Amino acid sequence: MRFSLVSFLLLTSLCAIAQPAPAQKIGHADWEYIFSQLPEYKQIETELGSFEAQLQNQLKLKNQEFEAKYKQYTSLPASTPDPIKKDKESELAYLQQNLQKFQQDAQASMQKKQSDLINPVFVKVGKAIEEVAVENGFAYIINPQMLGGGDVLLYSNEKYNISDLVLKKLGVTKTSPPTPPVRN
Repeated sequence: MRFSLVSFLLLTSLCAIAQPAPAQKIGHADWEYIFSQLPEYKQIETELGSFEAQLQNQLKLKNQEFEAKYKQYTSLPASTPDPIKKDKESELAYLQQNLQKFQQDAQASMQKKQSDLINPVFVKVGKAIEEVAVENGFAYIINPQMLGGGDVLLYSNEKYNISDLVLKKLGVTKTSPPTPPVRN
């Protein structure tokens, strides 16, 4: 009896191990494509463009001020006393540092503005992707393109692309597909 119980348990264990694991459903969703189809995309583009134009105008004014002061400095007569020249040189150095600081601050400000506008959309899309994946029995959803270049997958079957399902979940009617970027 003991032998048959051990044999039964061993046989049951082997059968359990021999059972193939259920296939996992893997899908992919292209963030850039989804994002480009959202109504928020145009708003974000417009707002970022306007913000960048404001920064560019401020930078242009600072450049013009520096150039005007530099022109004044270079047009000083040779007989200008050294203390006045030194004062003008100090003013130019200050303006140049101020200009460089403004450029750095403007770049940081632009990145923050972009992040502030895009992050809520990424959260919204991420939640929709998760809901679509659960509703459709996907084990994994992979972005076939990493932001900033480089493919995550070498091959993907379009029948598992859930991008349009995510757009539908978000209540967005898709428009014509965007032109794919040129890769070198």
